[in-house]
Amino acid sequence: MITAPASGAQAWPVLVTGATGYVGGRLVPLLLDRGHAVRAVGRSVAKLRCRPWSDHPNAQFAEADLRDREALAQAMRGCRTAFYLVHSMNPRAGADYAAVDRELAYTFVEASRDAGLERIIYLAGLGEADDPNLSRHLRSRAEVGRILRLSPAAVTTLRAAVILGAGSASFEILRHLAERLPVMLTPRWVRTKSQPIAISNVLEYLAGCLEHPETAGRSFDICGPDTLSYEDQFRIYSEEARLKRRVIIPVPVLSPRLSSYWLGLVTPVPISLARPLILGLKTKAVCREHSIRDIIPQHLLSCREAIRLALRKVEQQSVDTCWHDAGQTVTPEWVACGDPAYAGGAVLQDGFRATIQAKPEEIWPAVARLGGQAGWYFGDNLWRLRGLADKLVGGPGLRRGRRHPTDIRLGDSLDFWRVVRVDPPTLLLLHAEMKAPGEALLQIRLEKKSPDRTELSMVPRFLPRGLAGLLYWWAVYPFHSWVFAGMLRGLAKATGRPIVDGPDKYKPGTADVCRLPGVH
Repeated sequence: MITAPASGAQAWPVLVTGATGYVGGRLVPLLLDRGHAVRAVGRSVAKLRCRPWSDHPNAQFAEADLRDREALAQAMRGCRTAFYLVHSMNPRAGADYAAVDRELAYTFVEASRDAGLERIIYLAGLGEADDPNLSRHLRSRAEVGRILRLSPAAVTTLRAAVILGAGSASFEILRHLAERLPVMLTPRWVRTKSQPIAISNVLEYLAGCLEHPETAGRSFDICGPDTLSYEDQFRIYSEEARLKRRVIIPVPVLSPRLSSYWLGLVTPVPISLARPLILGLKTKAVCREHSIRDIIPQHLLSCREAIRLALRKVEQQSVDTCWHDAGQTVTPEWVACGDPAYAGGAVLQDGFRATIQAKPEEIWPAVARLGGQAGWYFGDNLWRLRGLADKLVGGPGLRRGRRHPTDIRLGDSLDFWRVVRVDPPTLLLLHAEMKAPGEALLQIRLEKKSPDRTELSMVPRFLPRGLAGLLYWWAVYPFHSWVFAGMLRGLAKATGRPIVDGPDKYKPGTADVCRLPGVH
């Protein structure tokens, strides 16, 4: 499905994959500001339409799964150039992320041939493919580049080291380690040299390659001006954040596995993502050539300038995109399609409600602040305990927080939940990304009962996987009445309006997302 181009849009839109991710989510508005028509591709057009740039007259949207050759080719038609900004190194891809990336790249090549694409611009990692010490993550990025070059389209590859910017995984690891640990026992890779580059410089190079046809078919190293160890970067961050000098003690006994568990506990980055990142840090990441600087000249921010700018963005709560933005936003089929219990197992659910003397519009701001610094309005220690348990088994935990303290949109992460539907001021549907033996949803609904009274309800739903899933549900079930009733009271208190009825338990009916208009 492709949305119609706006009147006056350019005839040859630029295709951007990964448009909801960290880099793609920033590249799209930059290209639009430069006068390009952009066709953003994603699995959910609804999620794309929640982006601040979605109402730009030259923005187009195409819904396609990158595994679907036909849908991808359809999305490419009418485009001459495509940005390939996707990778599968996330908690849900697990250990097979390299195989997934390989499959996506081959499908992209086939679709580009079908659609007659002329150029592909690919952002890769810095590292030599023939280096025997190259990490699996960086080796996978190099392999994707080789596969893309099988396309008849001319491929431009930009190879970057550590990308520094507010919300990037590398910056968040650096920030949380420096702020939480005055003394750090680190692996020896802390003294490995690299050339970190600011996200603003990466975006300028990406956009510049589109505007400079002489970059077609070539590979470039892109780096910042400083060659630093990771120990140096910790020191610079501490100085810019006005922290006391951090003591860093490299030791030989910390394996990548142990280091990833430690990072998973201390930072918001889950273990499954931290491990390949750490393995990549063992490899020296320094530019071997600088030819792109002559083609696309720009002021390259120093590491200190990049960190200072990122800290300012964090302090101003103006982080454009985050490393965890690219998550699944499709409502699970067992909720969306209303399948009977025998189709996929019984869906377990519970319901709690309270009537508050307020309008939905008056209660919604408190609902929209859930998670992050605001917490969950009740039992925060229990939520933290669940988050810690999730961290220990490789999940995101609670430290992931949220993109913005008050603004909420489709696809946002709220601690270990993902927003899969948001209809202010009546509905918030959250899909759990925590590690559990099944799939979980939390529905929060506001229903107007009279001009000044609103029923606020919470319905947790769970589709268990096997006996472990059933045991998990019944183990946490006794806590539901305490936790969800407490959350309802907490939301009413945050609103500043009294509860006139409840909280009480009730038996919820069919999931609201399953109902057809006019059918009850």
